[in-house]
Amino acid sequence: MSRNPISAMRAAPHATPRERAALGKKARRRSPRSGHAEYKPSRKRPDPLAILEEQSAARVPELVPIRYGRMMESPFRFYRGAAAIMASDLAGTPRSGFTAQLCGDAHLLNFRLLASPERQLMFDINDFDETLPGPWEWDVKRLSASFVIAGRANDFDDAERARIVRSTVRSYREAMIRFAGMRTIDVWYVKIDADLLESLAAGRLHATKHGRRNLAHALAKARTRDSLQAFDKLTDTVDGRPRIAADPPLLVPAGDLLPDVERAALERQFRGLIERYGRTLASDRRTLLEDYRLADVARKVVGVGSVGTRCWIFLLLGRDDQDPLFLQAKEADASVLAAHVGASRYRNQGERVVSGQRLMQATSDIFLGWERVDGFDGKKRDFYVRQLRDWKGIAMPERMRPKDMRAFGELCGVTLARAHARSGDRIAIAAYLGGGDSFDRALATFAEAYADQNERDHQALVDAVRAGRLPAEEPPAS
Repeated sequence: MSRNPISAMRAAPHATPRERAALGKKARRRSPRSGHAEYKPSRKRPDPLAILEEQSAARVPELVPIRYGRMMESPFRFYRGAAAIMASDLAGTPRSGFTAQLCGDAHLLNFRLLASPERQLMFDINDFDETLPGPWEWDVKRLSASFVIAGRANDFDDAERARIVRSTVRSYREAMIRFAGMRTIDVWYVKIDADLLESLAAGRLHATKHGRRNLAHALAKARTRDSLQAFDKLTDTVDGRPRIAADPPLLVPAGDLLPDVERAALERQFRGLIERYGRTLASDRRTLLEDYRLADVARKVVGVGSVGTRCWIFLLLGRDDQDPLFLQAKEADASVLAAHVGASRYRNQGERVVSGQRLMQATSDIFLGWERVDGFDGKKRDFYVRQLRDWKGIAMPERMRPKDMRAFGELCGVTLARAHARSGDRIAIAAYLGGGDSFDRALATFAEAYADQNERDHQALVDAVRAGRLPAEEPPAS
């Protein structure tokens, strides 16, 4: 790959806008927009459970049953953990030939509220574990299918789900067309902040009064989700000092996991990790990090698809014992897209995640960095580091009415288009999509077909657990 990842993702980076638009229109002949409606599983389709088992082989063994248990809970929970399965399926679908930096796991719950370094509440993509350059359509398809799966969980009818997906994709398409007409630097300045969210909900989006109330509540709640809130929730006072409280197996202090290692040796290991990771930060942020001291470390189980990967949280203290900062170090393995689009240009998978996040997000966490670690088992592993909580707010699709989910889809669509427009050839992609709704309608059809596939795969997991093939901590019966 070119040493300039942006240039490598553009069909003709030095061509005129007219030439780039012509390339986009020409791509319709080799890959008609209506062709994106197709989804038929290949006769050689890999066993989806084998894909999950291959991932699990590299994870913490005692946590794997938690992952399967969470994925069993519903088709949507399964979908959240099945990015690798869908990547394999998408590899056989039509593509225009244009690429962009992909999220790689662009389902609707990975679009959320978060804080900018200037302490503004933003709306953006948040999860980049699978980020890699690839066909821009794959992110749009994963997002579209997630809305159908969530809509089915809410008992929305066929017409309601189709309207949600078409609106989501239309929002992406129309935003890409707007970005194609903008000055390059202005595209990089585009962001969706709390003020814009409120104005969109009140006007251009199709949200109901119920949806606007939920948005106002989410904005207010997100501002409370920070290190102080985590401090109150996750720590106890032990011998006069704050310590992370055990809640096994979901939260286990490092000393409990490694009882044979002296606490002083543990602290030296983790202090070294933080010091080395700090070198990947800008100099001003490295100075800020140096004002904190390490107080405690624990392993934390997070998410659905990530369960079983190694994830540490660090309690750091600044001015005094009531000045906490929580950092999260999350294991980064090769992207699930790599088998289908090629390996990352970055040797450190943590750097891959951080670089992709910085490229796609309008603004990123000031503590975002990476490090390679020699584990206590002697194996080297890559990690990326960020704040554990920084004004994060997540959507609750189960509370959404059809019009509210449609409004949320429109918001996700424009956000994804902005992220892709930074790295991909926005002019060629916009010309390929065009002013009509052919692509919108095609993805509504694709999303329904893939939701069917996801339900079959989810049932296969349930059956495998019940038959004893896979271990799982099953959710309690409803």
